[in-house]
Amino acid sequence: MFLNKKINAVSYGEVLFDVFGKEKKIGGAPLNLALRTASFGFPVSMISAIGNDEDGKVICDYIKENQIDTSGIVTTPNYETGIVQVTLNDRGSATYEIKFPSAWDFIELNDNVRNIVKNADVFFFGSLICRNDVSRHTLFSLLDSNSEMFKVFDVNLRKPFYNIELLEQLMNKADFIKFNDEEVLEIATELGFKSENLEENIRFVSEKTNTKSICVTLGKHGSLLLWEGEIYRHGGYPVKVADTVGAGDSFLASLIAKLLSDKNPDTALDFASAVGALVASYSGANPKLGTEEIESFMIKTTS
Repeated sequence: MFLNKKINAVSYGEVLFDVFGKEKKIGGAPLNLALRTASFGFPVSMISAIGNDEDGKVICDYIKENQIDTSGIVTTPNYETGIVQVTLNDRGSATYEIKFPSAWDFIELNDNVRNIVKNADVFFFGSLICRNDVSRHTLFSLLDSNSEMFKVFDVNLRKPFYNIELLEQLMNKADFIKFNDEEVLEIATELGFKSENLEENIRFVSEKTNTKSICVTLGKHGSLLLWEGEIYRHGGYPVKVADTVGAGDSFLASLIAKLLSDKNPDTALDFASAVGALVASYSGANPKLGTEEIESFMIKTTS
């Protein structure tokens, strides 16, 4: 399925429990990215923080069980493991109430995380982790510590935890940015660009931030990818949606794994679209998906 699995991935940011009514599920966008990448057989490390509590122990054990290096996850005695209250509408789309402060707001910089990042080939990060000074400072230090790694910025706009100045700084650090369609339009407008055309907005952000690679997801309508100056499109795979939690994260993890491994943007976008759709057809962010299920789904849906 992949031509090269010798790609060391590091994901930085929040690990937490998504709470759906009385049900709790392990999540957090950076952890979802790590879990999906590791499920394909790539070496993955997670950098985050948990509380000295049962939730933190459960999350850390789960991460280890999924073959992810947890040496970059520290325990903070003064803050509890993250919790997010998730509300789903009748279409399965989610809104989030994110507890502050949480342990992941306090990811300290130390020699261990520096060493983890020193050996990274790809580094995933998002905007939510920057809502507190401690984790934000650590992130920017790590982004500057390895000029060779491929830096992937997963934009997750969660009000009130962002502003355009911060987003511009993060975009300027990235080699690859992933937006949804609403996010790229909002950010381009904030940066002074007025257009309803998605491709024009993508190219504007690319030039403004000197980021050569950008992907925009369009929900059930597919996605657009700017890669080496060309725009690639995919119409998406139709599924009955259980919920959308984590679907975009699995899409991004699959896209980056395929792009860096196989170097073919068309097949990468096709594969990522299939994985993202499959995740949306299940409840929760991290359903187990085997190679056979993914390939069978792609063949069945396109035949």
